[in-house]
Amino acid sequence: QVLLVESGGGLVQAGGSLKLSCAASGRSFSSYVMAWFRQAPGKEREFVAAINYGGGNTAYTDSVKGRFTISRDIAKNTVYLQMSALNAEDTAVYCCAAKGSGWYATPLSEPRYDYWGQGTQVTVSS
Repeated sequence: QVLLVESGGGLVQAGGSLKLSCAASGRSFSSYVMAWFRQAPGKEREFVAAINYGGGNTAYTDSVKGRFTISRDIAKNTVYLQMSALNAEDTAVYCCAAKGSGWYATPLSEPRYDYWGQGTQVTVSS
């Protein structure tokens, strides 16, 4: 059974930081593109960041550039999202996702990923 399990969410004050983790199990994701999406109440799911299998390529939505950093530990089958300078607009459920089709096969921001986690809540208080 393939599982993606997120952790690290919580309540943080505006300007604070959180680090999310996504632990994968059931298979190796070393060749997969890993990504983070988020969905705020009443809004559509939004692409946040992605990283390729080697970690050499990363991509971010404009609103998080310079504040969020995506990384991965292939040996641990885990991907991370370090978030800093958080603001109320970052409040959402954050989900990790994995796709095996490659970095350029489909747009990273489209939710055409093979596996999804259940998500972890991030709440930023102002």
